[in-house]
Amino acid sequence: MTDASKRAWAELVRPLLPHPRLLQVAALCYRKNGTNKDVLMITSRDTGRWILPKGWPIEGLDASSTAMREAWEEAGVREGTINKDAVGSFDYVKELDTGRHATCVTEVFAVEVEKLEDTFPEAHQRTRKWMTPVEAANLVDEPGLRNILDNF
Repeated sequence: MTDASKRAWAELVRPLLPHPRLLQVAALCYRKNGTNKDVLMITSRDTGRWILPKGWPIEGLDASSTAMREAWEEAGVREGTINKDAVGSFDYVKELDTGRHATCVTEVFAVEVEKLEDTFPEAHQRTRKWMTPVEAANLVDEPGLRNILDNF
């Protein structure tokens, strides 16, 4: 392949082809506040956007267990009761380490928080905050996540 054809493939043709959607899992951490609920939101490490703790599937763990692990590493949720069934899913575009962009479908699992620690693996990289689901929905960028929060 010539340099011109490689460039045409990389810049013109390949971006038009469908790409597989990648799977991530997220934890919608909450606590009861009287008859209402508060949700625990965190900031992303790179842009500081408000998000849920989420990550890639972990070999040997099912989706809900992976979501619980992400809740610990990213938000300090040490103990909680997690629903094994997803409360919903949303799509978003993620920039990969390679610089390419990929569409991720993110399955969301509700976790009722029982114990929250101040010291956790990513404590110095993120901010976390309890807020109402409506407040959280108004802060997130992803329309699908906004819908999940609005309906929670």
